[in-house]
Amino acid sequence: MNKLSRIYQLLLDHADSDIAVKEVTIGLVWTVCKTGQLGLAMSPGMPTRTLSWPGSLAGKTLGELAEWITDWEPYKATVGMAAINCSLNRFELPSGITLLAATDRGNLAVFEHFLPQLKDKKVVVVGRYPGIERYAEQINLSILERQPLYNDYPDPACEFLLPDADWVFLTASSITNKTFPRLAELAQNATTVLMGPTVPWLPQWHEFGINYLAGLEIVDPVKLYQTAAEGGGVRIFENGARYRIVELTPDNSMTWLKNRISHDYAEKQQLTLAMEQWYAGGKNGRFPDFNQLHQVTTRLSHLDISYKCLWDIHHREPS
Repeated sequence: MNKLSRIYQLLLDHADSDIAVKEVTIGLVWTVCKTGQLGLAMSPGMPTRTLSWPGSLAGKTLGELAEWITDWEPYKATVGMAAINCSLNRFELPSGITLLAATDRGNLAVFEHFLPQLKDKKVVVVGRYPGIERYAEQINLSILERQPLYNDYPDPACEFLLPDADWVFLTASSITNKTFPRLAELAQNATTVLMGPTVPWLPQWHEFGINYLAGLEIVDPVKLYQTAAEGGGVRIFENGARYRIVELTPDNSMTWLKNRISHDYAEKQQLTLAMEQWYAGGKNGRFPDFNQLHQVTTRLSHLDISYKCLWDIHHREPS
């Protein structure tokens, strides 16, 4: 597995959970996975009536559904992405800026936040966001879209546009459809913003050349779930959700990693103590939470490696 496609293994590290799923709703725009948390992913653009698994998802674990992220069937991959986000949303969000909701702005709030930095820059947006064409006269804007409209460029144009871009706004749906590894590779020379409600709050994004995250902050899960289930698109930003912007500077990323390492270390200590008490009590058989202990140990290892690599780069002596 190359470095960029490794993103899927890191996501599964954080989502390999035994927590039971209460509901999965596949809405017109958003697919939602629900436990005690919510996780969203953009629904596939093509309708279907031939799914084989409706009626069987509630009661499965987050880990079971998360594994679907590697599937090539778009609906399965979307459910997998929603399950991953549901699992990641149990953690505290990283420090950042919350964008206030405004009627009819939706995703455009992200572009307006960055607009002062985009003047005289080559800007490529992967994915067409409703209303984004309004910025075409203000910035040098190119839009890549799987189903091109207006003056959009088709997918293959990424090979020509991204290497020369100054800024790239990359839809997180690219993770679901498996185009993320190549798109991130092509955008290595640009300032890259990974954006959308599908963004997973993973503390290792700095490893993949991502400079900013523009992801979902849930402020009213009940209203958000209702809006998504009723076919809401950008309406979710007026009903329970806000955008949060996180700049992935070395200091910010290391702080995020330290917080997650601290959380997982405490969980590992609790599980290790419980296992020792289990066997000290004369119990036979495998420790019931062994899988959970293995999961958190694996996650800790990857977090430690990421932190050390970032620390080494940030504190390297100038030559």
